[in-house]
Amino acid sequence: MLLTQKISEKISLQELEMQFSLVPAKEPNFFREWQENLPELNNFERQALDRIKHNYNTLYIGSQLSENLVKMTVLSPLLDLAGFYSSNFLVKDEVGVKISAVDAGTVYRGRIDILVFQNQFWVLVIESKSNSFALNKAIPQALTYMLNSPNSPTYGFVLNGSNFRFIKLLTANPPQYALSDELLIDRGNDFPQVLCILKQIASFLS
Repeated sequence: MLLTQKISEKISLQELEMQFSLVPAKEPNFFREWQENLPELNNFERQALDRIKHNYNTLYIGSQLSENLVKMTVLSPLLDLAGFYSSNFLVKDEVGVKISAVDAGTVYRGRIDILVFQNQFWVLVIESKSNSFALNKAIPQALTYMLNSPNSPTYGFVLNGSNFRFIKLLTANPPQYALSDELLIDRGNDFPQVLCILKQIASFLS
């Protein structure tokens, strides 16, 4: 009997590893793109980041930000600054996906929050959450979407407005993944690094 399961934050990494033979990468250089050879930011970009940060902190005071507000105030400006709204890329929201487990006994269905792609090449899978949501719950959800990518590698980006994390997936046999450190909007140079990583990913196909 075929089981259909919704792709959601209830999916765990352990479940993915079992259902899709997914394994964490052990090679230390597997995901260096988020750390090395990052582009420099100009004054305009740094000022724009300060504005995003100001807007987020202003809205956040005394209230919880919904997923939609996180997309509006933080995610959309970041995608613009990184160049993902240029003619080189297509950006779609609520993209439906369906993927079968290795044993073909379970089919996972869901919708990607934001998918950035070029022709049929997936550039970035984005999962956005409210600012009360822990990213460790969003990572398995994003990885499930990424397993449906027609190309390899595929990059993922999860955020809740104040916290950010990047994912790299190689759909080899078995598929392997790695995570960046968790970056914070209010810690040191973390927020500029978020934009640098996004620009780095965009540059791979520009």
